Amino acid sequence: MGSRAHLRTGPGAPARVVSLVPSLTEAVAATAPGLLAGATDWCSHPAGLDVVRVRGTKNPDVPAIVDLAPDLVIANEEENRGPDLAALRSAGLEVLVTEVRTLDQAFSELDRVLVGGCGLTRPDWLDAAEAAWRELPVPAAPRRAVVPVWRRPWMMLGRDTFAGDLLARLGVRNAYAGHAERYPRIPLDALNSRGAELVVLPDEPYRFTADDGPEAFPGLPSALVSGRHLTWYGPSLTQAPAVLGAALRAAGR
Repeated sequence: MGSRAHLRTGPGAPARVVSLVPSLTEAVAATAPGLLAGATDWCSHPAGLDVVRVRGTKNPDVPAIVDLAPDLVIANEEENRGPDLAALRSAGLEVLVTEVRTLDQAFSELDRVLVGGCGLTRPDWLDAAEAAWRELPVPAAPRRAVVPVWRRPWMMLGRDTFAGDLLARLGVRNAYAGHAERYPRIPLDALNSRGAELVVLPDEPYRFTADDGPEAFPGLPSALVSGRHLTWYGPSLTQAPAVLGAALRAAGR
């Protein structure tokens, strides 16, 4: 993975990068090992990543990041807070902020980060990921679903989300795709009266399991899915169609 990618030798190519987004940390590390100088505590992939940790996505250690003297900090408008990014810029650091709300946008932003931002040759895995999604068969009749991402309180996928776009391509119609909010809080009785045919339960950010989640939706088939494959935009997109598709099929029709 990423064997064709290499650092450019031209002027201005970053030599040190800090990533504040788990998906993008994996994308950079898979493409150019050694480029990353720092990442958040939540950056769990690739396994064994040995870089300085700079706390979380919502509470990054700004002085520690500044001390690392990166040429580039990679962030995301949803995962990272504006005041933290402003503080990094005020310290003289270059910050590249991504926006990812659809699969197509994920592909274009990954290219912008890796090629435009990090000065890398476009990696093989990004081409493979685009091919994997492009070659998806046309899904059967869509199933209407509710898609919780948290409980206590129940929070759902709403409008304009990357995960919702992936599910739509796999034949799942989000019952709250038209909601005014992107992650609305919905009472459980309203969820169960929504007329859904399926509940999709990812294992992150809340870790839904066979024993924690399905019991709240009696009589409704439950698809337990990999949160990383549903919500991360990086090398996992190569396997995501197969992994998510298998989990959805296992929920029955």
